[in-house]
Amino acid sequence: MNRRDFIKTGSLAASLPLALSMATQAQTPLVKKPITRQTGTLSWLEGKEPQDKAGTTWGQPWAKGQLKAGQSLRLINHKGDNVPLQTWNSAFWPDGSIKWTAHAVPANVSLGEQFKLEKGKSAAPKLPIKVKQSSSEIVLDNGVFSCVFGTGGQHIIKRLERNGQVIGQNAKLVGLRQSLPQHDAEYNAAVESFESLIHKVTLEQQGPIRATVKIEGKHSTASGREWLPFTLRCYMYAGGESLRISHSFIYDGEDKSDFIRGLGLRFEVVQRDALYNRHVRFVGENDGLWAESPQGITGLRRDPGRAVRDAQIAGIATPPLSEWDERVSSRMHWIPVWNDFTLSQLSANGFAIKKRTKAGHAWIDSDQGHRASGVSYLGGASGGILFGMRDFWQLHPVQIDIRNAGSDVAQATMWFWSPDAPAMDVRFYHDGMGQDTYEKQLDALNVTYEDYEPGFGSAYGVARTSEFTLAVLAATPSREQTIELAKSIRLPAQVIAAPQDYLASGVFASLFSLPDRSTPEKAAIEDRLAWQVEFYKKQVDQHHWYGFWNYGDIMHTYDEDRHVWRYDIGGYAWDNSELSPDLWLWLAFLRSGDADTFRLAEAMTRHNRDVDIYHAGQFKGLGTRHNVQHWGCSAKQLRISTAAYRRFHYYLTADERTGDVLNEVINADEALVTLNATRKVAQHNPMPNYAKIGVGTDFGSAAANWLTAWERTGDKQYKTRLQNAMQVIGDHPQGFFAGAFAYEAKTKTLLPYPDEGPSLSHLSSVFGLIEICAELNQLIDVPQFKAAWLKYGRFYSASKAEQEAEFGESFKGNSLTVAHSRLTAYVAMVTGDKKLAQRAWQEFGKEWGGKKTIGTAPVSGPAVLNPIDEAAWVSTNDAAQWGLAAIQNLALVPAALD
Repeated sequence: MNRRDFIKTGSLAASLPLALSMATQAQTPLVKKPITRQTGTLSWLEGKEPQDKAGTTWGQPWAKGQLKAGQSLRLINHKGDNVPLQTWNSAFWPDGSIKWTAHAVPANVSLGEQFKLEKGKSAAPKLPIKVKQSSSEIVLDNGVFSCVFGTGGQHIIKRLERNGQVIGQNAKLVGLRQSLPQHDAEYNAAVESFESLIHKVTLEQQGPIRATVKIEGKHSTASGREWLPFTLRCYMYAGGESLRISHSFIYDGEDKSDFIRGLGLRFEVVQRDALYNRHVRFVGENDGLWAESPQGITGLRRDPGRAVRDAQIAGIATPPLSEWDERVSSRMHWIPVWNDFTLSQLSANGFAIKKRTKAGHAWIDSDQGHRASGVSYLGGASGGILFGMRDFWQLHPVQIDIRNAGSDVAQATMWFWSPDAPAMDVRFYHDGMGQDTYEKQLDALNVTYEDYEPGFGSAYGVARTSEFTLAVLAATPSREQTIELAKSIRLPAQVIAAPQDYLASGVFASLFSLPDRSTPEKAAIEDRLAWQVEFYKKQVDQHHWYGFWNYGDIMHTYDEDRHVWRYDIGGYAWDNSELSPDLWLWLAFLRSGDADTFRLAEAMTRHNRDVDIYHAGQFKGLGTRHNVQHWGCSAKQLRISTAAYRRFHYYLTADERTGDVLNEVINADEALVTLNATRKVAQHNPMPNYAKIGVGTDFGSAAANWLTAWERTGDKQYKTRLQNAMQVIGDHPQGFFAGAFAYEAKTKTLLPYPDEGPSLSHLSSVFGLIEICAELNQLIDVPQFKAAWLKYGRFYSASKAEQEAEFGESFKGNSLTVAHSRLTAYVAMVTGDKKLAQRAWQEFGKEWGGKKTIGTAPVSGPAVLNPIDEAAWVSTNDAAQWGLAAIQNLALVPAALD
């Protein structure tokens, strides 16, 4: 296909006047200058090495056979120094060689902007972590501070010590439960408190560079009720000052009576300094800092002296009282002591700071701001705790309380659900509107796109994760140090490999290539890929896709009349991984190394792995289809919980919480026995004693779960599951056109239905099946399966004449042609069929040529509440599948486009 034909038949080349279009709309330049990432080197995601070097962890891919089990690795920094490194394996190739490793480096080690991982013996850390363990305590000591964990009771951390002194102590989880959604004179709701109760403590890593303690338990009320199961991990790095904490909980309450009024992490700080040498700090937006003392000595009628005032402002010990102006030093008892401080961020766009002298007296407004960093300091000139929460304002309503700052023992609470906000309400958002039969529910689906069923819109079993940092400091940090520490908390540094190395390793079946703008056609596609990321990044902020349960997800479909995304219309609201935006973003990152793409994908994974999946209850292991509420749709499906979407994050970051969720879904296929996803439209089941497994979304999801378990553990039982299923599908006369199989979940056995004729669904391949089948064919040799997959790819979008010649009939419902163009491209690449490669590009451009020009139009009041950049033609389904098709077609059949 020549360039003229290509432009005539479509694709984005039809809208090549792109730069001009964007420039006239005053948009950010479409193509950002990429960070230089050299082959064979590692670098920082955002480009520059962070000033605060708190220790970091990342994942590294390896080509098959490149790294054998037991081989040592070392890290060489920009100066050529051998840097201490801790390494563990996170995935294996079928031959037993290492596929992914995870690595940790100590704190306070400079790596530079480019550094290298290579084979060889690693240097030992100067201050390795030491571990002491008994029946009642686990003690981690990294040479700078020590942390004492209890193995039972309420306190997750007993003591934080530095230089032989206790700085912090008695850390625990706290919360408030309300019996009604409102608490006022009219409703008079009962309120009770609860706190952590430890069930199990596990030392997962013992160092010498990174140590991990896993704490599991529930929250306990005074009446003895245990609920809200939690998993909490504490991470310590050699030579560092900080303890990082990851906390996840599962909602297992009764939604009509268990309204959470507050959730938080509380700890105590021991105060040894004079009141005027104690300091409280709140980091605002960017470099903004609110810094005061419980007993301020500036602005008084009498001046204690410049040196005294300067010291308090700087956060260092003041000169002795004998050097103060006596008119102040003799009257210190008349200066109020501010014991209590609060910063509350109840929305994404405003926070307030207030303080009071003590309970029973009025709060005094101190200041306000836009988006607080969620980082504070409580302590004095001789030491204290700097603490903070990642994604603070994004996960509103949140709050930081400091109490009794003028006492010997002060208290700090990081609320990840603020008690000043309305109570958490997870009830379903409407009363069913009479949808008491499947017929009525299907009819309603035709107007709101919402799949409703009584009792299915439950939040029981969903989860959420919050991350905290406690820095154990020997002195009040300077204002500049405070800001740098805050930066590392609100956006933890991430090490990544070069895109060239992700590609060369062969992981994820290399279904991506490096960006290529060598021709106008390729440049137009690359520009659209870059534009989509920038567009969704702006949409998150302009439409305020923030909040405790929402942050990380994006919306499904736009309403061009109201100029809003359809946040309140059935199945058009939150996307919940529908049609694989997760896959699109992760593959886009692997090929580009772009920080914005990574952060969008990371936030999405951290949301979807927790909120959109059930971790307990009757739907455990399944996810929820897109809806006004993340748990609202009655369609509970494997295609949402699939490991296909989360494994990227786990391998790239070694995040243990994501690893936990990957473990949770290994046997999620067993839920098919108890819940038929097609129950409302199901035809007669010819094998009623077996569950039904769709060959598309169900098998693809289960296969992703088993594949991930196999490569993570090397356990051949998972390979056997895959081989057996692949054999059954491959031996079936219709292969993937069979549509569905009978399933015996205990033995993981697929069985053909009798006389199953050819059929297809436009949704079968667009939830990770294409990508997972590419990996299965790469890793496991089952010729019949490969042939069945190639046949499906060749004929899905084939002409009616070709389909009739092969099957005796043509298919209806084979839409999403653009999305499936990458399946055509895969077949073309494997078989070397050049005409099929040209057909793939024709399919890719079929629905796009000349219809849509990328770019946005500004919309402002009174048409909208806030100014926005609108692209009404964008839907997330199309964006995700177009992105995946563009990426994979460029990787598989680039020559056909040229």
